[in-house]
Amino acid sequence: MYSILTSSSVTSMYPKFPPGPAFLFRNLPSICLPFGGTYVLHHFTQICLGIQLPIWAFILPLALSLPVTLTLKVLYAEYVNRKAAAIRGAVLPPQVYDKWPGGISLLMKSVRNHKEGYPGDPLLECSKLYGNTFNIKILFESRIFTTEPEYIKAILATQFEYFEKGRPFMKALLEQIQILYFTGPEFYLQMKSFLGTGVFNSDGEMWKFHRAITRPFFNKDRVTHFDIFERHAQDAIKQLKVRLSEGYPVDIQDLASRFTMDSATEFLFAKDVQSLDAGIPYPHYSPLSHSSTAAAHPANIFSKAFDKVQRSISLRSRFGAFWPLAEFWTDKVQLQMATIHNFINPILLEALQRKRALDMDKTTNTNVSLNREVEEGESLLDHLMKCTEDETVLRDETLNILLAGRDTTTNTITFSVYMLAKHPQVLQRLREEILSKLGNSERPTYDNMKDMKYLRAVINETLRLYPPVPFNIRTTNKPTLWSPKNGGKPFYIPPNTRVPYSVFLMHRRTDLWGPDASEYDPDRFIDERLHKYLTPNPFIFLPFNAGPRICLGQQFAYHETSFFLIRLLQSFKSITAVPEAQPPETRPPAHWSTAGGTKADTIWPKSYLTMSVLGGCWVRLEEDLGSSDTEFVHLI
Repeated sequence: MYSILTSSSVTSMYPKFPPGPAFLFRNLPSICLPFGGTYVLHHFTQICLGIQLPIWAFILPLALSLPVTLTLKVLYAEYVNRKAAAIRGAVLPPQVYDKWPGGISLLMKSVRNHKEGYPGDPLLECSKLYGNTFNIKILFESRIFTTEPEYIKAILATQFEYFEKGRPFMKALLEQIQILYFTGPEFYLQMKSFLGTGVFNSDGEMWKFHRAITRPFFNKDRVTHFDIFERHAQDAIKQLKVRLSEGYPVDIQDLASRFTMDSATEFLFAKDVQSLDAGIPYPHYSPLSHSSTAAAHPANIFSKAFDKVQRSISLRSRFGAFWPLAEFWTDKVQLQMATIHNFINPILLEALQRKRALDMDKTTNTNVSLNREVEEGESLLDHLMKCTEDETVLRDETLNILLAGRDTTTNTITFSVYMLAKHPQVLQRLREEILSKLGNSERPTYDNMKDMKYLRAVINETLRLYPPVPFNIRTTNKPTLWSPKNGGKPFYIPPNTRVPYSVFLMHRRTDLWGPDASEYDPDRFIDERLHKYLTPNPFIFLPFNAGPRICLGQQFAYHETSFFLIRLLQSFKSITAVPEAQPPETRPPAHWSTAGGTKADTIWPKSYLTMSVLGGCWVRLEEDLGSSDTEFVHLI
């Protein structure tokens, strides 16, 4: 039984102002206090003490009052934290040096990396100087960053109750009353415009509600029904063959995105949005790449807005609590949300109409039992509407599940195909495994996939180098300690501190994975390296997170990726990357070619909320003429 706090009631706690004015409004007491104190002191000096001061003696202190107060607050907070750490026999993580106050140059480097760098490079540089755990303070805000498996395990599992997505609203409001500087539920506010109070952006009762409502849809019986995958894989590969026959390469990222979108919406919402019907794009040099018909298709409009939102959200994270000042008058995410809602609303409307047609009993948003079984043919939305009719909650959860169902599997398929193109010996070995068990046309089953050890190794190695969510973050709700490394003192993590972590960088650490950690080699998940590195320390491999928030759709993602790759390699015997098909502005800088590892690749990985390839992943595939085309016929 859960008492559900609806997202509409949550969002009403803050006025719907533009981001900048709303930020200033929330922090008005903190901003005004230094000015007010300066004025009172000046007035006391002149009136009560009878000392007449020149005008500059008033203006200068007034101008300096805010930065001086902020500096004193920062210094006092550092003193309190160091004292708290010393009492516990601990130390604070080392702080990254910045020559500019407030970490201004670190912020500029982070923003620059977001636009034109390789994912994680600035953090990797810091790791070389400060170790795997350090405080990178930006705009006076501490961020305890880590790639240490033991500490990530604490965040996700052993100290789960200490780490939240964002501080609860009531706690944040009380802190406002206590006149703390620039505080608030930062992560929630950053993501609110996009994900609302969905499962990826909530804590407490709301998170438990979304988690409980979603879990029944990812049991073994449901995720091993492959009819949906079969229909959409057939459609996707048929379009792939047509485009190749025209002499053009194909953006496998776009194709995979449409396949996963249609599969996910049909599986979860009983509504195939038919994004494959929009057709796949032509390379930039083709006159057909500017087709107005394709640009006007609802699925393409949605995808474009969806991607823009992710870029904006990712940039916000660089500014931390101060992001509203970078979007002062315009919420850049909200600009795209009308387009996204126009796409989502018909799905919700159709589900509501089904509910009314079946004359379901209405329930309230409070004291709802979530232990009911899922009925035959019932979609996620059908199930959700039996627990709440709050349209905002329904829309938020739809968007959250679409983000997981579309982007994460798309990225795994995309990077898998690129790695197969780059490593033809891996492709041939994988294809031999597939053909030996299924031939060129037999449809894969759950048992087939379970027997394909090398296929799982290929997918795992792709997930190691390119995890779907490469960077993540939590916020502490109380002080905690992290056990010492190498015999030193434990680290003290203060309350209300942002704690980002990166599985992307952890997965590439040579001390955890061996000297070839930056190289693509699926055998590491089969040979003696598996027992040497991963078996004794399973938290070094976390593509789906861990602990109570572990991805419920993990097996669904494995099955969907496996199914698509099997069907693809049943038809095609070779894959070649075509970097010249990528728009020139999306190609990696030339000097990266000498960097070694995956940074020397011909694609440019970009990390927003999820990982993707900038400009798409363009490939040519050689068809196996021995395979039959008869299986690529739509099932009715």
